[in-house]
Amino acid sequence: MRRIIYSIVAIGLIFTGCAGMKGQGDNNGWKSLFNGKDINDWFVKIHHHDVGVNYGNTFRVEDGMIKVRYDQYDDFNDQFGHLYYKTPFSYYHLKFEYRFVGELHKGAPSYTLRNSGVMFHSQDPRTMLKEQDWPISVEMQLLGGLSDGQPRPTGNMCSPGTNVVYQGKIASSHCLNSTSKTYDGDQWVKGELIVLGDSLIKHIINGDTVLEYSRPQIGGGTANGYDPKIKIDGKLLSSGFIALQSEGQPVDFKNIWIKELPKPKK
Repeated sequence: MRRIIYSIVAIGLIFTGCAGMKGQGDNNGWKSLFNGKDINDWFVKIHHHDVGVNYGNTFRVEDGMIKVRYDQYDDFNDQFGHLYYKTPFSYYHLKFEYRFVGELHKGAPSYTLRNSGVMFHSQDPRTMLKEQDWPISVEMQLLGGLSDGQPRPTGNMCSPGTNVVYQGKIASSHCLNSTSKTYDGDQWVKGELIVLGDSLIKHIINGDTVLEYSRPQIGGGTANGYDPKIKIDGKLLSSGFIALQSEGQPVDFKNIWIKELPKPKK
């Protein structure tokens, strides 16, 4: 009888172990874009520098986070930068966490105080010119509260070199505010993007949908110094690169995951 009991326990442990192994390897379609160790799967483009030059070690990995820092800069000098994942995406659900830390670097524009973002549907950074400041892309703008009691929503939309359709018409402003709460201090905030090609886009903050719009397309202004052959106004954006932003405010990112979604059948 003891042998039978031991056999049943052993078989149970084997199946439990196999189930545990499956759970570790099966993330229900989710893929991590950041391994917590390095940014070898990412590449950098910073204004005034060639693609691939991580000036001042702006983007670095420490303590399992991607940190954006300026301690090796002198004056900021409009050196807006972006860290791009190596491949483009089209239909997907993106999740990440971010927090603002430290002080705005000297010389950075005042509007970049506690300001960063996640760019998506971006042009390939290898098509950007050395003196191009912003990629032609759509931005999920991330803002931190200023601890002054005033509302400052995060998860907004900004459109460098692009346009979007909001409430049935092309948005007239460069940025659209979300309906999110204000997040002061250095707390971690969870952001999500649901991107369905050139149709619907949703911004989610801490589990709440805070903004929806559609039909991202090339157009508008704000981006400067680009190759005119790239900026084809009116062209719908159905895919592009994802990038983390650097514009003078120290910020941390972690837990960056993506799940590709099925494309509709034609």
